[in-house]
Amino acid sequence: MTKRPAAFLLGAPSSGSGKTTLTLAILRILARRGGRVQPFKCGPDYLDTRLHSMAASYGSVVSEGINLDTFMASEAHVQELFNRYSSGADASVVEGVMGLFDGAEKAQGSSAEIAKLLALPVIMVVNAQSMAYSAAPLLYGYRTFDPDVKVIGVIFNQVNTLSHYRFLEAAADDAGVEPLGYVPRHEPIAISERHLGLNTSSGYDREGAIEAMADHIEKSVAIDRLLELASRAQPNVSGSTSSRSCSAGREERVIAVARDEAFNFTYRENLDVLGEYGRIDYFSPMDDERIPSCDLLYLAGGYPELYAEQLSSNNAMRAAIADYCRKGGAAYAECGGMMYLGAAMTLGDGSRHPMCGVLDLDTTMQESRLTLGYRKVRLNNGYAGELRGHEFHYSRIGRAGELPNIASITNARNEETGTALFRQYNTVASYLHLYWGETRDFPQFLLNMEPTLQP
Repeated sequence: MTKRPAAFLLGAPSSGSGKTTLTLAILRILARRGGRVQPFKCGPDYLDTRLHSMAASYGSVVSEGINLDTFMASEAHVQELFNRYSSGADASVVEGVMGLFDGAEKAQGSSAEIAKLLALPVIMVVNAQSMAYSAAPLLYGYRTFDPDVKVIGVIFNQVNTLSHYRFLEAAADDAGVEPLGYVPRHEPIAISERHLGLNTSSGYDREGAIEAMADHIEKSVAIDRLLELASRAQPNVSGSTSSRSCSAGREERVIAVARDEAFNFTYRENLDVLGEYGRIDYFSPMDDERIPSCDLLYLAGGYPELYAEQLSSNNAMRAAIADYCRKGGAAYAECGGMMYLGAAMTLGDGSRHPMCGVLDLDTTMQESRLTLGYRKVRLNNGYAGELRGHEFHYSRIGRAGELPNIASITNARNEETGTALFRQYNTVASYLHLYWGETRDFPQFLLNMEPTLQP
């Protein structure tokens, strides 16, 4: 590790350039050298942060990936998060999202905006599979487009040979961006890339995949020079510290949080906020037979469609959750959690699997398409502030009964989306993934809902 802390952002011209592979490899390389490495992810992605946590944790050192998102939270909150988690770290590695300047509206909320906000130097990751000296104007454009974005280095991905890299190296030098090495094409790494984020099975060897990535990349990327360029004083950006006062009655409250292979799409800061309202008890809808005795049930998103048969066959758990909700227990479910609370889930092959039956709706993977984007949420009553979140799913609601929608939901451009925030009994559910790391009173709204029993 370096004598001074290093902090940098890995950006790229577009998605698919290899940012995540480079990030995971660099996190593991630095973690193996000792010290503490702190990973961050620009944007709302909860899959990459899980992988970051795994790659940055080594031996007895555990480090959790943190989301930085200037659409879902204020600049001050993002600064506070970065300060808090990078404090004491030997290196802070931030993975960008999409292309460097791609945001919700032009560059708003982009990786470039976060790099400027946190005064982070940018290392570009460029897929050079079909490129040589043309990398020069590409890099020159990224270096000069916004003078406040400090593009200082580049790593080339998908490089065929050393002679190929020499062309790229010359291009980078002429563009005024320091070349920091390359990643040779390697089929086992490509296979790992395809499976790391999609294969949620506990039997999949993610550790082995990350180790292989680190071994492969360490041979041809100048890690020491990268750290030297990115070394900087401890982060000193300003930013208010979020209130962390515990709510009244915290000692008596219990919050049951679903966490297993089917349900695990959570933001670290959301869980921290929940911890201010009560003790968190984790449970598995797949493997357990009952939920913990609780004051609030939280069913996060995940991949329930991959485990539909196992979830459906756990009759005891489905009955326990249905009983809790129908008796007026406070519950919040998002995306995969909402699908699980519905009457049934139909998979792509047409098979239908009964679910909890709390919500009068069915979801299906058939004739589905990607729904993606940031969301603004205004509740119709009971909560005065605006909530922010993100929607990402391939499934759709195939049938819905008379479910009350308790919110107005728009996209980043303030256009209506058609997405609903349902309430049935004291269960609130939606396809949305909300971020309440800054709107820390949202769990209080859920806990304060007036009991509503089954009609």
